[in-house]
Amino acid sequence: MEMMDTSERSLRAVATRLQQAALDAVEPGAAIRRFVRREGDAREHLIVGEQRYDLRSYKNIWVVGAGKAAAPMASAVMALLGDRVQGGVVVTKYGHVAAPERHLAASLDLIEAGHPVPDENSLRGAQAIADVARRAGERDLLLCLISGGGSALLTLPVPGMTLADLQSLTNALLRSGATIQEINTVRKHCSGIKGGHLARLAAPATIITLILSDVVGDALDVIASGPTVPDPTTIADAQAILARYAILPENPIPFQETPKPGDPPFERVQHVIVASNRLAALAAVDEARRQGFHSMLLSTYIEGEAREVARVAAALAKGVRTFGDPLPPPACLVWGGETTVTIRGTGRGGRNQELALAAALALDGWPDVLLMALATDGSDGPTDAGGAIVSGETVARARQHGLDPYAALANNDSYSFFDQLGDLIRTGPTGTNVNDLLFLLIGASGQARDPVRAG
Repeated sequence: MEMMDTSERSLRAVATRLQQAALDAVEPGAAIRRFVRREGDAREHLIVGEQRYDLRSYKNIWVVGAGKAAAPMASAVMALLGDRVQGGVVVTKYGHVAAPERHLAASLDLIEAGHPVPDENSLRGAQAIADVARRAGERDLLLCLISGGGSALLTLPVPGMTLADLQSLTNALLRSGATIQEINTVRKHCSGIKGGHLARLAAPATIITLILSDVVGDALDVIASGPTVPDPTTIADAQAILARYAILPENPIPFQETPKPGDPPFERVQHVIVASNRLAALAAVDEARRQGFHSMLLSTYIEGEAREVARVAAALAKGVRTFGDPLPPPACLVWGGETTVTIRGTGRGGRNQELALAAALALDGWPDVLLMALATDGSDGPTDAGGAIVSGETVARARQHGLDPYAALANNDSYSFFDQLGDLIRTGPTGTNVNDLLFLLIGASGQARDPVRAG
């Protein structure tokens, strides 16, 4: 392999290309079209994955959707089935409806709502979707479009619980360091629509659920808290999670049990994952190879405290740099998954920004190494950034600007730190959502500053 420019500027350009390749691979419209099509002389057959549906046997077709990718997913479905759709509701996060998708409002109710903490519109959207589900009869077909963010966007509290109660509980869970699996276990038992309840409301209608997965391992019951999926967790599990993280709600939670595997509402439900974190990660690997890098997908199961994961990423970069292990430089290592942050400070940030800041400290002084950590939806935590980019030069540059990276990390203030350096990733809403990605690029030139070896 001939020598290439692996300066920080060039590595940043490569990382940007990897980001775009990954996002293109999980664009919701293309994802839907890969798995859903119509056939027959009168286009009377709907093919979803490996299943065939005769549209002539259905009286009405309804469309409901929830999540950050709900609008582009609905747009693709309406392009395919709009002539047969009776109506429906789509709920997405504020700012996640692109201009070309505004046409949906002519045939579907389009509602923007709060995320990650639900608001009044989350209630309104969930109730509207529940109403559509109740209207669906035995000879009806309900298409359910689910993507990440649906848990907050579909909020239908159990009797005896208020929106304020749910908001307080959500904030406590998000700050606790709990995993998304744990958070959604609690959410499901506080809801009349999540945890399989949407399927119960729509039974005995036929349900097709198309899913963009944003959770590690693509567990169907976890993605958007599984509104059409049987729930294997219990009230006891939810209570144990609150105890584990010492979360004491101001008002007692009237937990409600969820429909379980084998229950009748799930007999006529098909689930298809149309896009996932792995698909995006593999696209980035392929793009890195096209750019001349030895490239490898390490895992799409990355979890844990963001700053701890950052140290592992830095260790891998040093191994490549020093020993060519597990790949010789120039190399690209790709990860996918979802880390967590236990909030102890008063600053702003997100899990990808915190990971990047911790990695910058661990990589300080190592040349030709760059890390990009990003949320594929373009929204990392409660900020307008999708993540951040760091290199072995980031800490030195920060100190030239009078910034203290250790203090920023201790205060969970990665956003302010990177904002002042100009190292935030700001894409705006991407229209998709398949969890987080990490790109680690290691160039082929220069020598690392390794005090132990130097000594």
